Amino acid sequence: MIARYDLSGVWELSLAQMAGKQVPAAFDDTISLPGTTSLAKKGTPNPARETGFLTDAYAFEGQAWFRKTVYLDPDFLGLPMKLTLERTRITTLWINGRRVGSCDSLCTPHVYEISAYVTKPLVEIVVCVENTGYPTKGGHLTSPDTQSNWNGITGSMTLEVFSEVYADHVQAYPDPERREVTLTMQLHGAKTASFAAEGSVMEDDEEDSIPTFQTQLTADASGMASVTIPLEEAYYEWSEFHPALYCLTYRINEQDCGYLSFGMRQFCTDGMRFTINGQPTMLRGKHDGLIFPRTGYAPTEVNEWIRILEIAKSYGINHYRFHTCCPPDAAFTAADLLGIYMEPELPFWGTIAAPGEEGYNEVEQNYLIALGDKILETFGNHPSFVMFSLGNELWGSPEHLGEILRHYKALDSRHLYTQGCNNFQRLPQILPEDDYFVGVRLSKERLLRGSYGMCDAPLGHVQTDRPSTMHTYDDVIFPKQTDGEDGSKVQEIEIQYGTGVKKVKVGDTAGGLVPTKPIITHEIGQYEVYPDFREIEKYTGSLKARNFEVFRERLAARGMLHQAEQFFRCSGALAAACYKEEIEAAMRSQYVAGFQLLDLQDFSGQGTALVGMLDAFMESKGLISPEEWRMFCSNCVLLAQFPSYVCITGEMLAAKVSLRCATPAFPEHNIIEWLLVAENGETLGEGNFTLAKAEVGLNEVGSIFCRMPEEVQRPMRMHLVLSVRDTDVCNAYDLMLYPAIAMPELADHGTLCVTEKLDKALQTLENGGAVLFLPTETAQAIEGFYCTDFWCYPMFRDICNWMKKPVAVGTMGLCIQADHPALSAFPTQEYSTPQWYDIVSAADCAILDDTAQTLTPIVQMIDNFERNHKLGIVWEAKVGTGRLLVCTSRLSRIAMRPEVRWFAKSLLDYAASEEFAPEQKMTPAQLRQIFEKV
Repeated sequence: MIARYDLSGVWELSLAQMAGKQVPAAFDDTISLPGTTSLAKKGTPNPARETGFLTDAYAFEGQAWFRKTVYLDPDFLGLPMKLTLERTRITTLWINGRRVGSCDSLCTPHVYEISAYVTKPLVEIVVCVENTGYPTKGGHLTSPDTQSNWNGITGSMTLEVFSEVYADHVQAYPDPERREVTLTMQLHGAKTASFAAEGSVMEDDEEDSIPTFQTQLTADASGMASVTIPLEEAYYEWSEFHPALYCLTYRINEQDCGYLSFGMRQFCTDGMRFTINGQPTMLRGKHDGLIFPRTGYAPTEVNEWIRILEIAKSYGINHYRFHTCCPPDAAFTAADLLGIYMEPELPFWGTIAAPGEEGYNEVEQNYLIALGDKILETFGNHPSFVMFSLGNELWGSPEHLGEILRHYKALDSRHLYTQGCNNFQRLPQILPEDDYFVGVRLSKERLLRGSYGMCDAPLGHVQTDRPSTMHTYDDVIFPKQTDGEDGSKVQEIEIQYGTGVKKVKVGDTAGGLVPTKPIITHEIGQYEVYPDFREIEKYTGSLKARNFEVFRERLAARGMLHQAEQFFRCSGALAAACYKEEIEAAMRSQYVAGFQLLDLQDFSGQGTALVGMLDAFMESKGLISPEEWRMFCSNCVLLAQFPSYVCITGEMLAAKVSLRCATPAFPEHNIIEWLLVAENGETLGEGNFTLAKAEVGLNEVGSIFCRMPEEVQRPMRMHLVLSVRDTDVCNAYDLMLYPAIAMPELADHGTLCVTEKLDKALQTLENGGAVLFLPTETAQAIEGFYCTDFWCYPMFRDICNWMKKPVAVGTMGLCIQADHPALSAFPTQEYSTPQWYDIVSAADCAILDDTAQTLTPIVQMIDNFERNHKLGIVWEAKVGTGRLLVCTSRLSRIAMRPEVRWFAKSLLDYAASEEFAPEQKMTPAQLRQIFEKV
């Protein structure tokens, strides 16, 4: 390149919809590019109030026409020229009134050869951009659930002039073993040319120069030439720990100038592990669907991606999986600089049938395969680009998927490849061509994550098991015996497909998979948090949070808007605890090579899935700090294994301690310390272990044995803290200690009536008495469920209804009046903690909607923002002249649990005390309506 014209700035605009793509006669508006019609507020305002995703305030679909005139140096006429639009939709280009052609890439720049059309210095450029009629649906690149189906042009817009002899399509193939890099390129204008290169390498903020290299290029019959540059004098390897980036400037015949960057790295597999430059590593990934609410499209500036990736890295993330999308070049450059392992994906979510099979779409498949070729060429030099996936949750022909993988592997050996993420869902397969496997299960019952939607049941251990730190996936990956049938049947099943369902034909897989390649657990987490309505004011760009506005109005109509911030805090605290349990399960599984969160940030669409600890802007919600998150998600994580967060006085706390290490540079002869401390600061136990050398992987450290004190008279909170001396590696667990007591008798106490019978309760209340009501059945209720809702209630409710499967409970954890005297003998946080698991699981969450203006439960279950029931487990009310305390948990069924005994004691003590004087009111009719079966 010898000259570059920046085409950004003001362009003429027309939104005329022209038949046959005839250029409009008039352009009646202007727009600043790069940008989108929506961000520029062009077109008709959109009055919609979407609830399943953000609302594009100026949504526009169709033809957008852009026109600009530029003046070129007359000396450049006749030289090769290219017009490049970095990221857009389907474009058609006219130069000086002549149609040049069209381009439909959704992931890579649109590049047009225009020298034949430029015959004078004054050049009129007309670009038509269409965001309809895509060759494929586009996955998250075009979905309203993510960045929106915008229209416009983003990123760099350039007209480049080249010398008569120049090179393009330059690819760098590092060879770390030989400490050299081979460049391949297409040579234009001559069969031979001189080549000179120089540059530098940046490593840990230090720069080293690459000696000038000169040679002669000779092109083959197709015009391809190559050159190998030795790097022995300035050799640095690229990894997450030391992201050394080479920046090279080259010249062809001392005239045409080009630039590229690359890294010397080998990202490989070794059995069931990933390795970087021969060292094992574990992938701690997040999902990314290119959600950017302020603009509605992905940024193309390196600094913005550095900001985003640095936030993710501060939460221990070293890997990004781009769901059915590929980010712009700036994202890869930022990842190169920061040391993030990137996995782009073809923009496809559907069926890849083989030729001759039902559903085979030759045009679409050819488009997708060619798009993959362009992705590999455009971004393949980036050392951060280490993995490539064919799509999300694909179905179809395994053999044909294998053929496509073989094509890509032959084309570009610099990356690892997989058939897709969570392909064939319940009946997964590992293809011979797969370098690694990404999925949620190895058979129907062999589950690889902690949570699932009901349409994909069985549910995961975080949803169904009492909270503990014992779970590992190793026995799932290599079970002692497998399930399944003989593999001979073919059946038609319904599966989740996007926000709907589809039918697919599958063959049984005998016993599921016995893997021999690295396993990445797919889209783990999905623990929902209640909306923070304070976020609404942050949506100042093209996408508006009108869904949040609707949810706020619904909550206000139920009389609970004053509780919104507490719902947000409490559901968020539970979600954070669920993420910790889920991630630690992966960390303590030696055969898990990595995980991909869904997500660290909120997902704006598919029903509005607020599953992040960060909001959709990648900004903290204030629920958990990066330092707290890195305790269980970082290069080195200390893990304690114990069966229960609930301890009993006099008994032994036994815990196994291990260290998951993913850095080869961890210090030797470490002292690992443990400390058990009461909430008042009293030390209950302490000790240490010596770890001579931490191997990369899972290290067994030792076991903790600590006798619980017997003299404790009341329940108290404890903290188990693990740390590596003289480092910032630490982890902490909150436990509860309960004195051993017998279950209180759930019977009348003096003047207090304790009853399971509604009529007896009402009669006592009518006579002005005090009642502790412990119903065994609740007519209007939702079952108690400890874990917060998966993804979002409305999307999976609809899917389950379509598939005729049970619908999820859909609640989001407890909201507790922690300082209420009814809980004085049962100390608690305001949110769900493990001591509540059995109490909630044995409870009905009574629907108290008719009392919305007069009653706030002491222990309230947060309902989802679609349904918005007021749900009570414990509440009090004045009924006539009587006093009522209700607990809908069936305590007698779980009386063996030490925490339940203290919970029952606390309720009984309060209800029998003079403190029991409820101010909130409830009528007998309301009580009957809630509990009386009709």
